[in-house]
Amino acid sequence: MKRLSPSAALVLAAVTAAVLAGPARAQQAIKIAVVNSSQAFQDCAEGKKAIAQFDERDKKIRAEIKKMDDAILALQSRLNTGQLTMAQDALMGIQNDIARKQTERKRFEEDQTREFTQFRNGIVQRIQTEMIEIIKALRKEKGLDLVVDFATSGIIDFEPALDITAEVVSRYDASRAAAPPVKK
Repeated sequence: MKRLSPSAALVLAAVTAAVLAGPARAQQAIKIAVVNSSQAFQDCAEGKKAIAQFDERDKKIRAEIKKMDDAILALQSRLNTGQLTMAQDALMGIQNDIARKQTERKRFEEDQTREFTQFRNGIVQRIQTEMIEIIKALRKEKGLDLVVDFATSGIIDFEPALDITAEVVSRYDASRAAAPPVKK
């Protein structure tokens, strides 16, 4: 049997007391299952596709930032090599170009980070919402009283037989295969 964190044990004790307090349930043992939502997201086909999209988008952003950094470095190099031979106006023009490009780079990175976060959160939330429906159906089907998310609950240890993550992934993938594709 695996151990629970103190906070998870307290929550479990409260839930158990509440469930067992009902007269009809006094003689029944509470049925609990554990799911690892993070692992389920990574293992399901939609999650793998999403992770690939995240990686692709991240690479494009990083490539664009690298181009901007290279342009800034080229200007800085030009400034360094021309300091002794260039006119003061030309040096000031290069310094202004460097400052402008640095500002553009910073704004680009901030905008892309914000857009990427919104993109990622939208996809993750959609998949999580769909998985929750699978978990609810699985809980009812198996007659479980409680399903705990291992990834967010603070559980330190548990009985592996309680883990339904693989079944959630399998059922989620099957439900997505039967569903029409989501428009982007």
